[in-house]
Amino acid sequence: MATIVSSSPPKDKSLLEGKRDGFNTTEGTLYVSKPYRSKNSRKLRALITFTPRKSAFDTNNEASGVNEFRGFFSLFWVSIFLWTVRTYITSIEASGVPLKLDFATMFSQDAITLAISDFVLVLSTGLCVPIAMAINKGWIRYYWTGLVLQHLLQTMILFTAITWTFNRKWPWVQSGFLTLHSLVMVMKMHSYLSVNGHLHSVSQQSRLLLRQIERATLEFGGLDQALKDAGTPGTSNENSMETTRSGTPDIPEGSSSSYIDPSAANLLRKRLTAMAAKQDNNVHFTERNHSRESTNSSTISSSSTIADVTEEAVPLQHPLVSHPDQELSTLAKEYSDLQGELVSPGPGNVSWPNNVTWKNFAEYQLIPTLVYELEYPRTNKIRPLYIFEKTVATFGTFALLYTVTESFILPLTPTSEQSFFRSLLDLALPFMMAYLLLFYIIFECICNGFAELSRFADRQFYEDWWNSVSWDEFSRKWNKPVHGFLLRHVYAPLIYNCGFSRTTAMLFTFFLSACAHELVMVVVTKKIRLYLFTLQLVQIPMILLSRHPIIKRNKLMGNVVFWLGLYAGFPLLCVAYVAY
Repeated sequence: MATIVSSSPPKDKSLLEGKRDGFNTTEGTLYVSKPYRSKNSRKLRALITFTPRKSAFDTNNEASGVNEFRGFFSLFWVSIFLWTVRTYITSIEASGVPLKLDFATMFSQDAITLAISDFVLVLSTGLCVPIAMAINKGWIRYYWTGLVLQHLLQTMILFTAITWTFNRKWPWVQSGFLTLHSLVMVMKMHSYLSVNGHLHSVSQQSRLLLRQIERATLEFGGLDQALKDAGTPGTSNENSMETTRSGTPDIPEGSSSSYIDPSAANLLRKRLTAMAAKQDNNVHFTERNHSRESTNSSTISSSSTIADVTEEAVPLQHPLVSHPDQELSTLAKEYSDLQGELVSPGPGNVSWPNNVTWKNFAEYQLIPTLVYELEYPRTNKIRPLYIFEKTVATFGTFALLYTVTESFILPLTPTSEQSFFRSLLDLALPFMMAYLLLFYIIFECICNGFAELSRFADRQFYEDWWNSVSWDEFSRKWNKPVHGFLLRHVYAPLIYNCGFSRTTAMLFTFFLSACAHELVMVVVTKKIRLYLFTLQLVQIPMILLSRHPIIKRNKLMGNVVFWLGLYAGFPLLCVAYVAY
């Protein structure tokens, strides 16, 4: 496998292929240079460069910096700032203080206990590491002992967290935070144990298949004779490859690179070109087909997308793959495929079970993702100024969120005596503003901050959900970590392991999501009303309706309907749960 480049970024930009030759994967863009000889080595080689994705509102995102609508981003924050100043001045004239602190008093209640409780919650997730170690050592089988222990542990942690919130009689902010965080921790645990349990099963299958291969070679005079019959692959003729002047290609900021031999580079470039052409031919696919394609790709690890591209160019296969006997060759290919699952496709070559360590789990906890992988795309360094930027943005945006909540939401808390529609109109704009600010804090500031601390390269925690024309598109784009988890660990297993149809798997996934949302509302409001649960399930017929050709052709109408629904949803839930 290629080795990671650890030197400083090279200077010669002429060798790196232009962006037109880059291939967009589910994590970023992959570039392959032409074969070249460096000044320090006369060996001909090529450079693979991976440039990770960045979030749309990141100030370091070059694509967002040239977007023709980038001025509206500045307009939004300038408008919010002026509106906040006006709110403070009005409050000073009316009450003598710029902002009341009633809301601050409420959410700061029992803050130390909440912090300790959350710390214990995070530590408790480490209980899944001994289970993974026991599976690794063969003390227990994942199917089904480990699977049962996994779900018992997850249920116990979630149940304990919810019971604790009721025991402490916390207000809605504290109880909602701990419940949401416990759900996140449970999802991370589930992915960790599921992936390691699956890899243990793959390891067992590969060992059995290897013994089967060894027995099969007896018909051909034993393993040594079978290897001789398979022959050795020919070596590439480096001198026939295209060369360039000395130097190395430039590595874009935040990218990682590795070297491969020229023949593998040529095969890889052909593979990228073929896949890009296939994508171009499929641009007319419907949103439904796009959803299916994204589902299929999400059943694989995020890093394995690059592996799918490079695997064909740089195969790691059993020598008997080239054996003239078709049956023996097929067994060797199956063994190679299983072994490939046990090794990460990245430059670290992390292999199972070497990943089952406390350090690896601690790194996974720090990385803002809900899907566990053997290895993640990583950046080369941590930028202190970037972390400072996201920290300041977090607290600054939270100050704006507090102003909206304290000045325009809490004073308008609905009661059963008030007009239902008046309450909806009063709360629609404040709730939308609060939603946008909260979204920015979580997905742009906090997720990017933790991604920088953990050097996690895939920063696309959301897509352009504001352009959604249907609710299924919104559910795919606005919260990529949760969407990826549901695809990987709920939707895909129901189809490929349980034999469910796509429609049935979709219905069950929506049902599970609706239950989780309603659970949070039960903890927050201390009521069982099923309003949010019902609204979640109502999305299903709305999704089916949005797939009608007449509606799909009118994207503007679909986007307007989406925004109207989002505007109405938040105040509707508030009025329903608070007043009724």
